[in-house]
Order: sequence, then structure tokens, then C-alpha cells
Amino acid sequence: MKRITIEIKWAIIFSLMTLLWMMLEKLAGLHDEHIGKHAIVTNFVAIPAIAIYVFALLDKRKNYYNGKMTYLQGVISGLIISAIVTVLSPLNQYITSTYITPGYFQNAIDYAVETGKMSFSEANDNYNLKNYIVLGLISAPVLGLITTLIVAIFTKKR
Repeated sequence: MKRITIEIKWAIIFSLMTLLWMMLEKLAGLHDEHIGKHAIVTNFVAIPAIAIYVFALLDKRKNYYNGKMTYLQGVISGLIISAIVTVLSPLNQYITSTYITPGYFQNAIDYAVETGKMSFSEANDNYNLKNYIVLGLISAPVLGLITTLIVAIFTKKR
């Protein structure tokens, strides 16, 4: 357990950042009056997400590997973070959908139907808690892997 303490810390920080991001989106109106801009603006979460992975791997290199870390060690550390973030993602989605922005799914359904992007049935199937939990369980490890493979290149040090 002590071996992955740093990864646990950074996975929790990542999950908290995600909740904070959702609060900021909600406050900016991206979950209601500006929902049409949501699909574009939400992608900017990649900036703090990548930064967290950089800080996490630098922390691991400095405080666990005594200032030296191979690419493989960085990848393993990043994959552990990604796995923990994946496990936490259903809870994060539940908190987001229930407490931060409980009207988001209905707003997204209404917007998709009103703009002709989807039928009501398609929108209803797409915008719901179950679907978003599944999406998170797929996207968290995939995006975590991609981020890890890239960040580990820049954080390795011999």
C-alpha cells in the first residue's frame, strides 16, 4: 500500500478537480442556458487533467524514486492513477448528477431535441446517469493511458 500512496493521493486530487470543474461548468451556465457551448468548453478540462498527471509523476520521481525514474516506472505509476480514477468515476458522476447539476440530463435532452441533433428517444438513451457512468468507465482508463504514455516521456530522468 505504501508503494502506491502517491498514486492514491493524485487520483483523489484528480477526482476532486473533476468535481470542481463540474461546479465551474454549472456556474458558467454550461449545463443550462449555455448548454450549446458545453460540448466544446468541457474539453478544456484536459489542461488541469494533464497538469495533474505531470505533477503526480514528478512527485513519484522525486519522493519515491529519489529523483530518477525510467519511462516504464512513470507509465506504471500513471496507469495506477488511471485505474484508481476509473474506480472513483462512478461516484464522481453520481455526485455530479445528483448534487452539482441535477438538471443537466433533462437540459441536454431538451437541447438535443430542440436543435434537431437527436430524436427524443435517442437523447433520452444518451443523456442519463447509467450511460454517463459507463462512458466514464470506458473513457477514464483510455484517456488516462494516453496521457500517461505522453507525460511519462517528459518526466523520466536517469
